Amino acid sequence: MTNWEEILKDRLELYGHRNWLVIADSAYPAQSRQAIETIVVDEEQTTVLEQALAILRGCKHVKPNIYTDKELNFVRDDEVPGISAYRQRLGALFKGHDVRSLPHEEIISTLDHVGEKFRVLLIKTNMRIPYTSVFLELECGYWNADAEERLRTAMRSKNDSGAPYSRRQNSSRRFWCL
Repeated sequence: MTNWEEILKDRLELYGHRNWLVIADSAYPAQSRQAIETIVVDEEQTTVLEQALAILRGCKHVKPNIYTDKELNFVRDDEVPGISAYRQRLGALFKGHDVRSLPHEEIISTLDHVGEKFRVLLIKTNMRIPYTSVFLELECGYWNADAEERLRTAMRSKNDSGAPYSRRQNSSRRFWCL
């Protein structure tokens, strides 16, 4: 087991929903939020991603929501040789997962915002292809949005005061673990 794998396993013991894991390319910027911890590994990005997803599959308390840069879909092979093969490799790694694509700057801003309250582990790899960072937002592994919505509906309908139940708003997810 490599050092980054030990660090990831250690952090995942602490992490829960609302924490993030990023498997980044080599040009990913160092963000200034103290809660964004960056480690640098001299390994191939898809290898690190594959192992990180395997480690996450072993976690019962969290599961990942996967995001990629929207720009990745528009990078051309004539500009970046190998990009199509990379996208195919990601497709294989993400089999069985829903993946959302958002503009790169939006994801970076989200991480900055998340870093105000929650921790982020960023693993910076030796990847030298643009827009290849993969962002994993951790959510509760034993609860889901449908169950949360049923719970909130039940709470509103049973509220004796007649006022609707108020809950904290979370900009990145509409539910949380208890």
